[in-house]
Amino acid sequence: MLNTAIIGMGAWGRVLVNSVQGLNGTPLRFVAGSTGNPDKARDYAAQQGIRLHASFEAVLADSEVQAVVLASPHGMHAEQVIAAAAAGKHVFVEKPFTLTKASAEAAVAACRRAGVVLALGHNRRFLPAVAEIKTMLANGQIGRLLHVEGQFSGPGARVYKPGMWRASRAESPLGGMGGMGIHMVDMIINLAGRFRDVRVVSKAQVSDTIDDTTAMLATLDCGATVNFATLALAPRLWRVAVFGTQGWAALHGHETLTTCDIDGVPKTQSFPVTDIERAELEAFAAACAGGPAYPLPLEEAIHGVSVFETMIHAAASGSAYAVA
Repeated sequence: MLNTAIIGMGAWGRVLVNSVQGLNGTPLRFVAGSTGNPDKARDYAAQQGIRLHASFEAVLADSEVQAVVLASPHGMHAEQVIAAAAAGKHVFVEKPFTLTKASAEAAVAACRRAGVVLALGHNRRFLPAVAEIKTMLANGQIGRLLHVEGQFSGPGARVYKPGMWRASRAESPLGGMGGMGIHMVDMIINLAGRFRDVRVVSKAQVSDTIDDTTAMLATLDCGATVNFATLALAPRLWRVAVFGTQGWAALHGHETLTTCDIDGVPKTQSFPVTDIERAELEAFAAACAGGPAYPLPLEEAIHGVSVFETMIHAAASGSAYAVA
């Protein structure tokens, strides 16, 4: 059993805890934690059997804690990952991993030096339908990949108010990219490989806090093009599609996959609902126990941050930017 601490007990931190805490067969349990507003989390922590520490440093000093899960503000991630590694704790970090490529590289280097596992919370890599698309791309059913489309939107920004960390442009550059769109960037990397360049338009059409509309046009190293949008004040939608010379595949939501071959007869199949938060935390625990490596290579984690950082520069300049 991997004794773990949760850092950040807001809404998403609680989703992560609830996905595994007290469930039979799970190899991870939360025993400690800290959060920016401890008074708001005190009752919840007591209900979950979590020792609530006064600070992140106190969590790292807790000898029972073997690993930390970071559901803290984006700008804290790099420093917290490096400190956890120095304390010999395995690290699971929510997305975005960090906000700059340099800080992502420093965090990865710290974990490698310390010999601890570092895992990134891109939970949609654990969807069975995504595995099916990867198989189709690998076995030639799609043919040569020509284009990828992505959309990840939701209404989260309607509750953002000045003073909230998610409503800060420093913590949420490009609006919904930090909370939602970065998942789609990782999905495109997972399915189709590295980005070569990006062009971005990002603006606030309605929101008083962050950009509510962000759109990207990009080229991948494989030559395929990409168009992608994330909206922070719109009904929820997850969709990713790949198009090639022999067919296409479009995943609408997490379970509904429609495919079409060169003859143009679409077929739709449904996949079982998967608890992807539990799946990612169990994969993290397995990697910490010496089992299979966590299925998100750290080089891809760094590249995802590089794409995010590059998008910020591209949006500011209005020009196409090459991805480092």
